[in-house]
Order: sequence, then C-alpha cells, then structure tokens
Amino acid sequence: MKNDDTNLKQKILAGERVARDEAVRLFSWDLLELGMCADARRGMIWPHDTVGFIVDRIINFTNVCEAACAFCAYHARAGFIEKYDMSVDEILAKTATLVEAGGTQAMLQGGLHPDYTLQRYCGMLRAVRGAFPDIYIHSFSPAETVYLAKKEGLTVRQVIAALKDAGLDSMPGASDILVDRIRRTVSPRKLTKDEWCAVIRELAHFGMKSSATMTYGLGETLEERIEHLDVIRGVQDETGVIRAFIPWSFSPRNTRMDDALPATGMDFLRMVAVARIYLDNVVFLQSGWLTEGLKLAQIALSMGANDMGGVLTEEVVVKATGIATKTNRDELVAIIKDAGKVPVQRDSDYAVIRSFE
Repeated sequence: MKNDDTNLKQKILAGERVARDEAVRLFSWDLLELGMCADARRGMIWPHDTVGFIVDRIINFTNVCEAACAFCAYHARAGFIEKYDMSVDEILAKTATLVEAGGTQAMLQGGLHPDYTLQRYCGMLRAVRGAFPDIYIHSFSPAETVYLAKKEGLTVRQVIAALKDAGLDSMPGASDILVDRIRRTVSPRKLTKDEWCAVIRELAHFGMKSSATMTYGLGETLEERIEHLDVIRGVQDETGVIRAFIPWSFSPRNTRMDDALPATGMDFLRMVAVARIYLDNVVFLQSGWLTEGLKLAQIALSMGANDMGGVLTEEVVVKATGIATKTNRDELVAIIKDAGKVPVQRDSDYAVIRSFE
C-alpha cells in the first residue's frame, strides 16, 4: 500500500471525514482491505450486530410516466407493458393483503402522469389512511412532487403540506444519480439535482424523513459517483432526514440503454464500501438484494451494509428488466444469520419489532 493510501486508511479507521478525491482512490483498493475499512466505519455509526428488514409492499398504481427515462423498462412508452391505472379499490385490496401478511409499510409508487392531480394523490392517501390507520405510508417521490408543483402552480412546500395532511408519513428519496450531466442524457424530463435537494429540505421543514438511492452504471465516471454521494452527504448535514442509503446497479435489459454493460458484483461491493466510508452521517446502508441477488447482498453485510431493506411482497419495476429475485421473511432471517449477524424485523423508523436471535 502506498504512503498516501496508508495515511488514508489511518484517517478512515480514525473516523475522520474523507474528501472527494480521497474517495475516488478507494475504488482502486484491494477489495478485502476496502471492505475491512468500511466495516470498521459501520461499527462507528452502528456498533451493533443486528441487521434489519421490513415487511412492506410496493404498489405501482400506474406506469404512465411523462419522464420516459432511458434507463426505465416499466413506463408505458417503453413498449413492454400495457399502460394501466389502478383504481382506489385496487390499491386498498393490495394494502389489505399486506396487512394480512403482517406488513407494516405501504409504498405507493407512480410516475409523472399527465392526468394525475394533487387532489388524486391526496385521495389515494386518504383512502389508505382511512381503511388502514396503522399502516405506515412511505410513498411517491421528489420527482412526482416537483412535477405536481409545476403543473398546479404551487410551491413544493404546498404540495408536501397537502400530502402530509392527507396521510403521507415519509417519502423515498428516489435519487437515480444526482449528476446533472448524466440526468440531461438519461432523464431530461425529470427534476434536477438542485430540485431534488429542495424537496429533501422541504420534507425536513415538515419533520418528515426520507432516504437516498443511487442507480450507478449509467455512464458516469468514478468522480461522478462520488459527486452523487457528496450531494447526499451535504444535504444530510443540513437536514438530518435521510434514514438510509440504497445503492443498486443499472439493469439495462428492455431499456433504451440495453447495449450498456451491466455492473459486476465486485463493482457493487466496492460501491457499498465506498458509500459507507463517505456517507459518515447516514446510519443505515441497505444491501440491494433485489438487483444484486441474495448471496451478493449477504456478502455486503460484511462490507458496510447494515440493513436488508424490504421484503417487497410485490415489485414490478425492476422485474420489467428481466430480474426476478424474490425473498420472504424466513429467507432473509436465514441469510442474515448465516452472515454472522442478528436478524431483526423493523418498522419504518428502524425500531425493532421482533428479533430472531
């Protein structure tokens, strides 16, 4: 190991904040060395052997989306799936199945629908909240929020206020990649990096929590991957509302980018480890079993990840790219135990519901 890297390792193990140029260098480190440092940083922010998961369900209430992102295989314009819109009764039926299965979190996910109004969004929320007062509603996205605000001539704050009043508990960060150079190419109709940050700040204004994701493998450089992480670290320093970071690789099949080379498992593990070291202010880092597979996700638990995310009793967006990984509570419990960790079922605020020691 070079002197500069030895100094960087000492800095990491001392718990000091890593600079952007230093983080880029981490991608070239030996994977085991990198994983060891990342796990040490995980122990500083989460000094426990527990790994959580939540029993939840994604309810994709429409696949009509004006964004038509190049990396998406699920929107109606992609041509692989017939366009559809769910009725409120259909949404309630799916939520009822979740509750019957012991689930605690519903994720209503849509798109930039040209005919959907804020009133319609609020109507969905009020229906779910009225029928299932104890279910936690972690739903929609910053992109939908900005889209609704522009369409209805409202501020982002006004939109979030209305959604919260109708029953929204928190909002997923759905970040894609927060690099405007890439966004202009793959998702030019979606919100900008600055608009995403503005939504997170407004959620903080209302005391609402969020998360941050990362879809990598979209043509970005390693420097731009760190740029994405830096945006998240910066807005978390400001707000403190990001509960978790979730990285996953781009799945190119059935998208307009289907000639792209898929990221490797080694790339995923490096991304997890680098993110854990750089995001020193985000407690939970989810291991992306949905896109990476359960075995790779298990390995990530020794390289900085400390959460397995949701059971996802229904997931259709990633499935549209040809990936059909599924799991259940018993399987996640076994995988976490086999990784030498203690599995816990958690709620949306990461409080333990049940331990499986």
